[in-house]
Amino acid sequence: MKRFTCDELVELITAYLDDALDRPEREGFEAHAASCADCGRQLDQFRETIRALGQFPPERKLSDGTRDRLMSAFRARRH
Repeated sequence: MKRFTCDELVELITAYLDDALDRPEREGFEAHAASCADCGRQLDQFRETIRALGQFPPERKLSDGTRDRLMSAFRARRH
């Protein structure tokens, strides 16, 4: 079983949720998440976000105005 640091776990959350880790990685991931309150909480937050976003119909699109405001905010944040 591989041992993970918190940083490594964060990098692999989506792979874990997509069931893309091999067995030793998956077991190490689960062991760390079970023993580290912060990482366990972050995993729960990812699951909740995915569950909440899954309630939107796939064809739902952002309005042009909303998209433009978000893109402007992202660009401003990078600078």
